[in-house]
Amino acid sequence: MKARAFSYLRARTIEEALAAHSQAGDDARFIAGGQSLVPTLALRLQAPKLLIDITHLAELRGVRREGEFLRIGALTRHREVMDQPLIAEFAPLLRAAAPFVAHPAIRNRGTLGGSIALSDPAAEFPAMVLALDAEIEIAGLSGTRRVKASDFFVDLFETALAPGELVTAIHVPLFKTSQRIAFDELARRRGDYALVGCGMIASYDGPKIETIRIGFFAVGPVPTRARHAEATLNSHALDAARIAAAQAALEEDLAPPDSEDVPPAMRLHLARVLLGRLLGRIGEGA
Repeated sequence: MKARAFSYLRARTIEEALAAHSQAGDDARFIAGGQSLVPTLALRLQAPKLLIDITHLAELRGVRREGEFLRIGALTRHREVMDQPLIAEFAPLLRAAAPFVAHPAIRNRGTLGGSIALSDPAAEFPAMVLALDAEIEIAGLSGTRRVKASDFFVDLFETALAPGELVTAIHVPLFKTSQRIAFDELARRRGDYALVGCGMIASYDGPKIETIRIGFFAVGPVPTRARHAEATLNSHALDAARIAAAQAALEEDLAPPDSEDVPPAMRLHLARVLLGRLLGRIGEGA
């Protein structure tokens, strides 16, 4: 199939993009990398009358420190997340997740902001910004606001974005020397959607975990914080019993969807296996 006919606007400023979307209403879509939008256009699952190209907006590019945060522009491509020195230094969990995103052709075009705005529950980056306690910068006609990742992901493909709003950047708290990160996912083949994936960031106080944040994906309609598992680990040293307690706590944290190929019990089992593996790495100083 081919996409239905549509008009095209190459926006020169954020204000122009927002105004065009406001005028067109539900008949408009923003496009940047297009790795999720273009297939739905081709299948006619979406048929907007206007595509607003934001690819060339300089305001949406760049990575820089701003106080205690690293500001990552929404147009930062997946490949850049892998290569950008400031991300490697101050947001290494995003760097660790990036090589697992689909395939090189998609990483070369897909954008971080697009992944966050789409909020695919099986995608790596939404769960990682949740684990990082990041903030999402959003632009609308009324101005700019920042929303905590914990409040941004609402339901299946539903976010805190109001109609016509645009993700402009992600603000990640700066990584500290007392912190450790770990990431991995289980998939049938590299590049396939994960059966289950997990990333975590832990702050250490001597031999004990001071605080830990754990983000899972592909285990429900939204990226998920494993808060009960976190509670079993906070203020404790890692040992086999503590890891086992965290694995058991996932029963309260995760509600995997039912599907023909992967039953919920199997996905929960894989989540426990993956959690144990990553906590082992954290304990070894990952």
